[in-house]
Amino acid sequence: SHKGDGIQNHNNLTEINGPGNLMDFLDEPFPDVSTYEDFHTIDWLREKSRDTDRHRKQTAGHSEVPDDWCEPGCVCVSSPHAGTLAGVIDLAVDWMTDLKEGVCLSAFYYSHEQCCWTSNETTFDDRDKCPQWQKWAELMTGNSEGAGAYVLNYFLYISWALLFSFLAVSLVRVFAPYACGSGIPEIKTILSGFIIRGYLGKWTLLIKTVTLVLAVSSGLSLGKEGPLVHVACCCGNLFCSLFSKYSKNEGKRREVLSAAAAAGVSVAFGAPIGGVLFSLEEVSYYFPLKTLWRSFFAALVAAFTLRAINPFGNSRLVLFYVEYHTPWYMAELVPFILLGVFGGLWGTLFIRGNIAWCRRRKTTLLGKYPVLEVIVITGITAVLAFPNPYTRRSTSELISELFNDCGALESSQLCDYVNNPNMSRRVDDIPDRPAGPGVYTALWQLALALVFKIVITIFTFGMKIPSGLFIPSMAVGAIAGRIVGIAVEQMAYHHHDWIIFKNWCRPGADCVTPGLYAMVGAAACLGGVTRMTVSLVVIMFELTGGLEYIVPLMAAAVTSKWVADAFGKEGIYESHIQLNGYPYLDVRDEFTHRTLATDVMRPRRSEPPLAVLTQDSTTVEDVEALIKDTDYNGFPVVVSRESERLIGFVQRRDLTLAIKTARQKQDGVVSSSVVYFTEDTPQAAEACDPQPLKLRRILNLSPFTVTDHTPMETVVDIFRKLGLRQCLVTRSGRLLGIITKKDVLRHMAQMMNQDPESIMFN
Repeated sequence: SHKGDGIQNHNNLTEINGPGNLMDFLDEPFPDVSTYEDFHTIDWLREKSRDTDRHRKQTAGHSEVPDDWCEPGCVCVSSPHAGTLAGVIDLAVDWMTDLKEGVCLSAFYYSHEQCCWTSNETTFDDRDKCPQWQKWAELMTGNSEGAGAYVLNYFLYISWALLFSFLAVSLVRVFAPYACGSGIPEIKTILSGFIIRGYLGKWTLLIKTVTLVLAVSSGLSLGKEGPLVHVACCCGNLFCSLFSKYSKNEGKRREVLSAAAAAGVSVAFGAPIGGVLFSLEEVSYYFPLKTLWRSFFAALVAAFTLRAINPFGNSRLVLFYVEYHTPWYMAELVPFILLGVFGGLWGTLFIRGNIAWCRRRKTTLLGKYPVLEVIVITGITAVLAFPNPYTRRSTSELISELFNDCGALESSQLCDYVNNPNMSRRVDDIPDRPAGPGVYTALWQLALALVFKIVITIFTFGMKIPSGLFIPSMAVGAIAGRIVGIAVEQMAYHHHDWIIFKNWCRPGADCVTPGLYAMVGAAACLGGVTRMTVSLVVIMFELTGGLEYIVPLMAAAVTSKWVADAFGKEGIYESHIQLNGYPYLDVRDEFTHRTLATDVMRPRRSEPPLAVLTQDSTTVEDVEALIKDTDYNGFPVVVSRESERLIGFVQRRDLTLAIKTARQKQDGVVSSSVVYFTEDTPQAAEACDPQPLKLRRILNLSPFTVTDHTPMETVVDIFRKLGLRQCLVTRSGRLLGIITKKDVLRHMAQMMNQDPESIMFN
């Protein structure tokens, strides 16, 4: 048979057994025998058949909780928790980010914005300045200006950042090692049927929530959106345990986790439809139609909860609401596509740089000192970020300002245009104007911020703290987009008689919106890194409310994907799955090599023969010795060792439980009892002592088989679409060998000239 690499086949026990048989007992395993071991792959076909059997019993009137209540119940219970946690995280991040710069005297738990909202002494020009909010230097020395105050604020900013990141990495290291990183590569692997015990547990949920706030507040170049998908899946997993339909069936549990992933994106961005599409396009492996509506419902409930908490204080769900007053023009597709090219190139650079750094971390001393690495990267980030106003603030605030349109009420440096006093204008239609000194200052500061973000994000993602990638990627694109947008705007203003501007850009008209370029750039860079397309565009227009800009967003997303795909097919999540060696069969990968099942199956020529059971000549002692000496997940059953004609397949777990039960409950079963897998036991055997042990009922009579000449292309397709753990190889009914999911992955890695032993989980 095959190694304990988490790859079993389905077991149609329920088709064979009658009511009240061993299957009922198998549903309640002994404490030391779980359904699947850690780091094993679930068997989709077996789980499906078990659910069908459970449903059949339920309709016969044996069930406590009707199915109709289970599904909405589980979603209704877990989604509000995900929404509540997201709202709390948002509020805590706002407060702690501002705590690095100062404190609110009227109520220390207010962020800068909340502090000045409640003040009656703010002026229109200085809405973010009020006597109740004091920077640390002003509070300690009474001076708010001058070199001394600047140095003190600088020192305290770095100190707070180091404290937050140290607490984050320490909590992760001591209490929940699985709480680090984005979580999306692991969620993808879990949803494809892999078991990682504790990854979605309560400790991981608690520590990830707390450390996510600390990590984002420390000012590191990371976001909270990816980890919120992990947090939502933890909530979904915890509430699955309330319903036996999900807690006892790993396949059904994954349907709920797909819906939870949708709720995670819904609360991360305030984008319910985008969340459903993200779960479908990017995260889920198996996505039946009922999972679609369940995800839709989960995203809706989570979004309602977030709206009730109102963490952004603007009565809107979305993170970066914008209102642009001008349409886009066909000629602008050229800069939009160029931003798409930039996004694809940035995606390629980021993936290659980050994977190279993560490999180095794994193979050098660096990996042994995760706390030191986090402290050093935080220190470098804080030292470089403080002098530049665009990197000092939180990344979400930066993106929000870059997306913003310059209205008459804006006080941002990016809106420092030279006004023409003779021009009468409406508030919502401000014509293009020449850039003032503030815009030029902002441009070079943004250029420095762009270089800083590009470099520091490569080293930040993958450290031993929760770290999302959506917001840093969007920030890189938004900075590049705003710079391009201002350049196009100034060209249109100074050269409106050029042929490209003549048709749509008249003097005194508002023709170019730099904020739109920032939005398109953000989509392009996020697409280049993750390779999302449909869900990306939907998330972007839900995120900003810019519904009429779908075509520019689509053009940029498609271009960035094409450009990035030209350098390598894997997005950042697939690259991290490969780096960590998870057994993930990507549905999007094409297998084009002309190999056959016989080239991949085991045993090979040099290896010992397959461990098999015979249908009527193996004793209980032989079976127990085989179980003890091997760690295979199951054994083929043949007529005899001479003929090797295949009868069926039996699971290791079922054998263990059946023998344990028989020894306890059945008289006369001893070590020398013969195990029969046949339909009828010979009368002579029935009469003699010791009693035979009949195990026909735990035998899967229809294991999945292929012939030795089946092309591997077909075998790979079967493994993907049916979620097999293994498949037996026969010729004319004779058993030749076995192919496991891990064998398929190893073979694919070999064909792509990668290290086949990188698939590390046994």
